[in-house]
Amino acid sequence: MSRSRKLRVHARQNLACVVNGCLRHFSTPAGRTNHMNTAHPLYQPTASGSVTQPACSPTPIPLGQDDNGVNDPFDDDIGEHPRRSPTVEPELKSKRYTYEYHPKLNGLPCDADGNFLPPDTPPSPPAPPGSNDFTPFSHRVEFEMADYLFCECQMSAGKIDRLMHLLAAYHAGKADPPFANHKEVYSAIDGVEHGEVPWKSFSVSYNGPVPETGNIPPWMQQEFEVWYRDPEQILANQLKNPDFKDEIDYTAKRMFDPNTKQQVYKDFMPGDFAWKDSDEAAKDETTHGSMICHVISGSNKTTVSVATGQNDFYPFYTSIGSIHNNVRRAHRNGVALCAFLAIPHTNKEYADDDKFRTFRRQLFHTSIAHIFCTLHDGMTTPKVRLCADEQVLLTCVVNNWCPKCTAHWKNLDGTANTVRRCLEHTRQLKEVFDHTGLWNEYGVVGDVEPFTSFFPRANIHHLISPDLLHQVIKGTFKDHLVEWVSNYITLTYGSRAKAVLADIDRRIAATPPFPGLRRFKEGRNFKQWTGDDSKALMKVYLPAIRGHVPEQMVHALSHFLEFCYLARRDVLDEDALAQMETALGNFHCDRIVFEHELGHSGRTESLFSLPQQHSLNHYIPSIREFGSPNGLCTSITKSKHIKAVKEPWRCSSRYNALGQMLLTNQRIDKLSAAHVDFTARGMLNGPLFTAGLVLNGFKDGSADDVEEQGLQKPPEEDGAIEGPRVLGEVKLAKKPGMFLYFILYSTLLRGIISVPHYPRALHALAAHIRQPQLSLLIRRFLYGLEHPDCDDPSLIDPVNYPPAPSNARVFPSACAIYFAPSDHSGVGGMHWERIRSVRSWRKGPPRRDCVFVSKDPDTAGFMGLNVARVHLFFSFKYKGEDVPCALIHWFSAVGDSPCDSTGMWVVEPDKDPDSGNRVMDIIHIDAIFRCAHLIPVYGDKFIPRKDKVNFANSLDLFKSFYVNKYADHHAHEIAF
Repeated sequence: MSRSRKLRVHARQNLACVVNGCLRHFSTPAGRTNHMNTAHPLYQPTASGSVTQPACSPTPIPLGQDDNGVNDPFDDDIGEHPRRSPTVEPELKSKRYTYEYHPKLNGLPCDADGNFLPPDTPPSPPAPPGSNDFTPFSHRVEFEMADYLFCECQMSAGKIDRLMHLLAAYHAGKADPPFANHKEVYSAIDGVEHGEVPWKSFSVSYNGPVPETGNIPPWMQQEFEVWYRDPEQILANQLKNPDFKDEIDYTAKRMFDPNTKQQVYKDFMPGDFAWKDSDEAAKDETTHGSMICHVISGSNKTTVSVATGQNDFYPFYTSIGSIHNNVRRAHRNGVALCAFLAIPHTNKEYADDDKFRTFRRQLFHTSIAHIFCTLHDGMTTPKVRLCADEQVLLTCVVNNWCPKCTAHWKNLDGTANTVRRCLEHTRQLKEVFDHTGLWNEYGVVGDVEPFTSFFPRANIHHLISPDLLHQVIKGTFKDHLVEWVSNYITLTYGSRAKAVLADIDRRIAATPPFPGLRRFKEGRNFKQWTGDDSKALMKVYLPAIRGHVPEQMVHALSHFLEFCYLARRDVLDEDALAQMETALGNFHCDRIVFEHELGHSGRTESLFSLPQQHSLNHYIPSIREFGSPNGLCTSITKSKHIKAVKEPWRCSSRYNALGQMLLTNQRIDKLSAAHVDFTARGMLNGPLFTAGLVLNGFKDGSADDVEEQGLQKPPEEDGAIEGPRVLGEVKLAKKPGMFLYFILYSTLLRGIISVPHYPRALHALAAHIRQPQLSLLIRRFLYGLEHPDCDDPSLIDPVNYPPAPSNARVFPSACAIYFAPSDHSGVGGMHWERIRSVRSWRKGPPRRDCVFVSKDPDTAGFMGLNVARVHLFFSFKYKGEDVPCALIHWFSAVGDSPCDSTGMWVVEPDKDPDSGNRVMDIIHIDAIFRCAHLIPVYGDKFIPRKDKVNFANSLDLFKSFYVNKYADHHAHEIAF
């Protein structure tokens, strides 16, 4: 007899997210609550006041075996910590600046004909189509289906056909599927008019002299195809994008700190270049009142596969200088794919031919000049779309020469009487020198004309922005400093060099975990380096080499890292620029140790005559011109490769993939533009299921509620977050510790292993974690809460302490949310990270993270902070309210200033001078600011093998630790 399966009724997602702008809908209130806790933890934040924690001499308690406590000869005794009164004020008082706007090119409103409107004239609202006009889609469900299939799932044509066939079979005789097949899906997307910027192409071929005898090189007879989209239309779409309306500058401006009166450099438009260029354009009175809009462009070759066939592409991107850096970093279509440039190839016989190299360079410039030809008129005459000038990021000089000045390549930092390159200077040189003289004496490629020479106002050399990724991170740090350190060790230690390098790798591998930090399991010993690998190594390299190299080398790297992290800040004032100048000068003084130790290695030029290091000299002037490099780095275009190149390539057939990739990008842009338009008109508000009911004849869109528990995606380790700006806020995980089950498979065993939960009863919990005085610590903590004026509750007789709660709930982690615009963050600058304290991390050893605890909010830097390690997150009820807490042990600073060699503070764990046990304490969760990263001070001895010392136990084995201010850019801003 056949058995029928009981079918569940589909859970209708009728409950909308209450956050304005979020379009998610849910089946149950629980599902919506989980979404709010995960995606919008800052919605309607509670403004908690300063929570003063008890000043105490906490009870020394031995760490239980479950907490990985070890009495080790690495540990030394120290005295008690000073009084701590950790407080935190979570509400961020937004930094206020004063502004000076350009008086001439000031972006006055105008009508469609370019006629300026009277002041305070409200904009004429466009006549929107009907609220249900989803043209070319029939209705909302059809649009969201197409968006889901093409953008979210990236479903292949065959799978779309299969899905539609299944839907048609399921509803046979009742209703048709949304689309008949993939062709209908693609046809509907192609019919979208929003964001329509069609792809065009042109061919470029060699038109110079050919050999009169012998074979003609094949590249001279070949046509090279370039695909592009009109940049004027792209920029017009970016200017009118409603997503950017609150993140755009319509005129050049200057920002000043009202307290220090210093000029502040942040986005592109507050830079000096935008103001000077506005002055130049304003010499023509017909431009007055217009908006100046600079074009920012960049290109990067990328490889999508190591397989044979076409696997390298040359995307070319454009953006506008008017939008803020945070929008460009968060993408949101602030950086648009403009073209795929041609990559000329030839056989090995002609690959090194000078004529082929010249043609390849000129092909690049000629292609970009043709792509930008539609912008020429707007460079001198204002248009209603107002594209007034351009900024580009590329130049044409000989390799190893500086593209911004005439310093000689053999001694870039020591050449006297250098001048800044410009088009006029280059033209004068061409009148005096032949191509050989230009190449050898000034590093000019004389037979190639830069594409900016065709534009009315464009000094290609002046317009090159700093490139943090290639010049600083991958260039100076990874390719130079790390390599020089390895060379020094090889030359100095001889046969022991490999052992020293292996010890450095073990030190790097023993670095404790930290949210967002890439872990080097085997140190730095791997072949395929990426930009992210170099960034991660920068964070942990300095402590690993100290003790194996001279202190002057450590100083040099410390000064370089200081310069790099300052340059990466979202906002820089004159004080920050002065610090950068000091750090750069110190780096130049201390790096001489490498030349002393390594010599010239047979080179005739200086060891430091390297364009990447020389470029650092131009960073401070460039920041004054163009604002923070954080919004112009090539990291932005490289990350854009994933969506613009690699994912479309994976969706292609791999055969003649470029044409398919162009179409995919065009369709994605159309769907994105349609989504923005439909959202702005309120057409995507309300549950999708309700729209389906209306579509099928239910006029009120109502139906019986169906309950179903929703599942939430597991949270990441850290990342960007949208929401209001707060200085810092920490919340416990939403679910307490519970029974955990997992299946263990092996050739010998298949079974279920249970990890028991934490007891709820306080006395049982204390025994479970082997902290017998937990109850006393909680009582003393409660006394401090009720008596904030008490300097040291430990001096109070415990009989006066409040009674301890009977129960407590243990949590595996807490979520810290704080304002960190210099790191990966949302458009508002908010970042979040998860602080963990668990007995087993990813089925492995324990993980007990460290945290910054607020000590004095009025004191800047590390002097206003304490460091602690969290051994338990828990909460309990007291007087009817939930009290979230953390069981921690403290660290105290060694000395009253950072380490002279590394620039980082050094701390030691607080221990009882009599018993040697670590000092334990309890603090309120509100006292925690964010996660802290500690790295052991390894000294000059080799550390044991990783089965003895590793990332999981290094915090327990060493006596002192660096407070790693290079863990991320926010840490650098607070732990100085």
